[in-house]
This record gives sequence, structure tokens and C-alpha cells, in this order.
Amino acid sequence: MPFTGFTQATIDFMWGIRFNNNKTWFEEHKTEYQRDFLAPMKELGRDVFARVTDDFGERGFIHKVSRIYKDARRPTGDGPYRDHLWFSIETPSEEWTTTPVFWFELSPDSWSYGMGYYLARPETMAKLRARIDNKPGAFEKLIAPLAKQDEFALDGEEYKRKKEAPTAKTAAWYNKKTFSLVHAQPIGDEIFSSELADRIVGGYAFLMPFYDYFSAVGLDPPPES
Repeated sequence: MPFTGFTQATIDFMWGIRFNNNKTWFEEHKTEYQRDFLAPMKELGRDVFARVTDDFGERGFIHKVSRIYKDARRPTGDGPYRDHLWFSIETPSEEWTTTPVFWFELSPDSWSYGMGYYLARPETMAKLRARIDNKPGAFEKLIAPLAKQDEFALDGEEYKRKKEAPTAKTAAWYNKKTFSLVHAQPIGDEIFSSELADRIVGGYAFLMPFYDYFSAVGLDPPPES
């Protein structure tokens, strides 16, 4: 089925599992989870993936939808279920956390989407700095469109001890431990419409040059120390 929007029932379920994060409540509301939360998330993921691969299929993308069940090997003490779901569009990788991916995430009070790393390797960021050092003008040209839009912002943890970037415009990137280009906002009317898929597809198209650049960074040889 094509994505037509999430519903108030989606939001109600997410708040329900946030405040009743236990097996008894979840089993009693499993039908709502599958119908009102998981099903539309899968529909959105399939819709966006199909349209992205129509335009950028040569990159060999796959897509995944997260599970609501937390990893039992990593207990957090706040219940066995997530109160949010996400889908990702990426190229196959043994360590997806260390390679650039596109994602969309929905939680009870907010939604976000973008492209970046969950946790880039230090070696990856060293390769990026080496690229910036070698051709700062090319990197400035890549990031120039960001200054002309307000959909995506650079996010990510920075080094406590600042590194000296070759130019002022590259400094914010040069000092990241990991990063993403992200749009995040509170729950609003946008998620209840099929136009959400249009917005995500358009956003991913804008971010594709960044994805290509950072994917290539991962293939660079380790920089000389």
C-alpha cells in the first residue's frame, strides 16, 4: 500500500509504550502496534526507497525498518521496547554504524530525518580531515549549498581539544568526532500526510552529493601520521 500518513493512533501507541514499557501492556496492544505504527512506517520506507532507487539505483541501496524490541544483550533498565521506530536507506555493510546512511525516525514527540554516521570511526574522520587539508576549496564548494537552506543542520559531537582547520568554513566539520546532516522538529501536521514522503525524498536528493563524498572518503587510504 502507498503511504498516506501516520495517524493519531500512531502517536497514541508511542505514548502508550513509553509509559507502559512492559510485556503485558505490549501484548495487549500488539495489534495496534502492527496496524498503526509498524505498518505505516514500512509503507513510508518502501515508498521513499522505491523513489530514491528510481533516481539513484546505481548506488546499490537497501532499506531496513527497525524493530521495536530492544537488543536483549544490551539492557537499559527502562523496559524491553522502544517507543520509536526508524527506517534507513544505505549500502550493505558489516558495520552500518560506521558508514553514512539516510534515515527517518519517529518518536512520540518529534520526528527527524537526514544523512550521516551513527558513529564514525576515528580513522574515517582522519581521512575526511586529510581530504579537507588536500583540497579545502573542493570541500567548501560541496558544503556551500547548506548556507542557502534551512532544512538540514550539521550535528555531532566535537573534539574537546580543537583541531586547526585549513579554513574558517571547514572548521565545524574538521572538529567533529562523528556527524550527521539532520532535520528535526516536534510532531505536527506534516506526519499525517502523504506529503511527508515527498519531503523526505526531496531532502535525500539534496543530500546525495554529501553521501557520495563521504562514501568515497571511506575508501581513501589511511592518512600518513
